[in-house]
Amino acid sequence: MRPVLHGDVSAAARALLAVPPAAREDLCARMIREAECAHVFMLRTGRPHPLWGNGSLMAAARRRVLRDEPGFDDVAYCHCFEMVLQAVVAHHLSRGRR
Repeated sequence: MRPVLHGDVSAAARALLAVPPAAREDLCARMIREAECAHVFMLRTGRPHPLWGNGSLMAAARRRVLRDEPGFDDVAYCHCFEMVLQAVVAHHLSRGRR
């Protein structure tokens, strides 16, 4: 997966906000897997993946419905944003990165 920036986390959180709470964890993991696979594809071919884009988490998220971005006074959005951050950290730790 390409380096994760604020916009990536925001886009993924907005995608999570658009699905029922029970589906969010699976969707978050799926978007990270798609971004990782797209990044590998891009490194091998020099082209974006036809479905998942350029290997960024934002590209994987933007394949989905994105809710308008609320402020951090929206508790559900805060939970989604936190879920994405925790998943990104877990992904990096699983690959030996810190």
